[in-house]
Amino acid sequence: MALSVFAAAAEAPDRPAILTDHETLTWAQLAARVRPAVAALRSRGAWGSGSGSGSGSADRPVALVAANDVDTAVAIHALIALGAPALLLHPRLTAPERRALLDAAGVAEAVDAASLAAGSAGSAEAAEAEEEEEGASPGGASSPDPAPPPADERTLAIVHTSGTSGTPRGVVLSRRAFAASAEASAANLGWRDDDRWLLPLPLAHVGGLSILTRTLLARRAAVLVPGAEPGGLMDAVRRHRVTLLSVVPTVLKRLLELDPGAPPPDHLRAVLLGGAAASPALLARAADAGWPVLTTYGLTEACSQVTTQRYGTVNRGEAGSGAPLPGTEVRIGDDAAIHVRGPTLFSGYLPAGDPPFLEGGWLATGDRGRLDDAGNLHVLGRRTDRIVTGGENVDPVEVEQALEALPGVAEACVFGVPDEEWGERVCAAVVPAGPGVGWDELAARLGELRGRLAPFKRPRWLALLPSLPRNRTGKVDRRAVAREAGPHLRPI
Repeated sequence: MALSVFAAAAEAPDRPAILTDHETLTWAQLAARVRPAVAALRSRGAWGSGSGSGSGSADRPVALVAANDVDTAVAIHALIALGAPALLLHPRLTAPERRALLDAAGVAEAVDAASLAAGSAGSAEAAEAEEEEEGASPGGASSPDPAPPPADERTLAIVHTSGTSGTPRGVVLSRRAFAASAEASAANLGWRDDDRWLLPLPLAHVGGLSILTRTLLARRAAVLVPGAEPGGLMDAVRRHRVTLLSVVPTVLKRLLELDPGAPPPDHLRAVLLGGAAASPALLARAADAGWPVLTTYGLTEACSQVTTQRYGTVNRGEAGSGAPLPGTEVRIGDDAAIHVRGPTLFSGYLPAGDPPFLEGGWLATGDRGRLDDAGNLHVLGRRTDRIVTGGENVDPVEVEQALEALPGVAEACVFGVPDEEWGERVCAAVVPAGPGVGWDELAARLGELRGRLAPFKRPRWLALLPSLPRNRTGKVDRRAVAREAGPHLRPI
């Protein structure tokens, strides 16, 4: 199917496309809103049509602050229809952060989603003139895409990494990558006529944007919600009869806590869980309650998913992050490095640097893992997160999972602190499971790790925190945790 809202409107005009708490748009209605936005971009010369006074070109992106709302969805669909690269900016970025990303990308123009979606009088007149010239039907809902189909390798979006391991980098993702990613996801999950995919993830990140492109290609509905507050999410799942949901482990944990032990609504057929490591204890809780959780591993450079547990899996953590999706290959290199190859891979970084690919087209992800005998990937963590103490290697994720299995521990983050004798010492920040859980109890609990972890892996210093700092996508920010926990660390 074509990656075009106009093609979707022609093929499935009456099928829901976008749902919110305030309105429902069919594909025909969404296309009618997108058409004036396309005309507005052209009339301003923001994209290389050769008219107008703007500076658009086939190589320079159009910047857009990407909130989870209808206006942003309309603007993104307009840019996709034009074949214009979209530089998506997170709404929470500060002005200096935005300027740094705009300068690095060499943007053609920054557009305001609300004004673009509303359309100006001039853009509406341009759209009507274009419809008359092309013989389009009134409103443009069923008319074809006014632009020639863009080449598969043309950039669809520039999406920034989450920045947990340094300064965020702009990842250039092609139309080919998004189409291949959607096809691989569909090969695992399939599509039902009544499917509705809840979109609580930021549209400025690949996990959120991919839901929009998947539903576009499938002519299915995306349910937009403005945030990840658990009560609001659960209400949206029930109210809109959501069938597919993508969340990070923290959000899943909070959803389970809303009604402990209760099953999800029967129409919710899959919950994709990614973005961070999920503890076996969390997965067991979800499985016991009947939640259809499928752990996934992905990265921005691979246009979202790389591996996902097979649809229908009862997930207690034994299968790790699942097997590679169709079309994608995973291998384990030296020092347990995860390498990925396939059609979903990105085209490069902004600002441009050395070619990131290894010989044979493999991408070194910067993560470490292993493949089990069934071909499932088990992620051990970021290579840069690894702690080296006394010449021994410690993977923080393994230690965190052991800590979170202890009574009284709600969450844990493990990190290394420089040590003259050992090189680094293993430290942990722990969030108590309740107000009555104190230092003495938790310190005593750590003694239970003796039977589970080798001595060099066990934390020697501990800090209690009320919560763990996170980045904009909900991942624990290990560097921020180390900074916040530092003054509170005490030897065990």
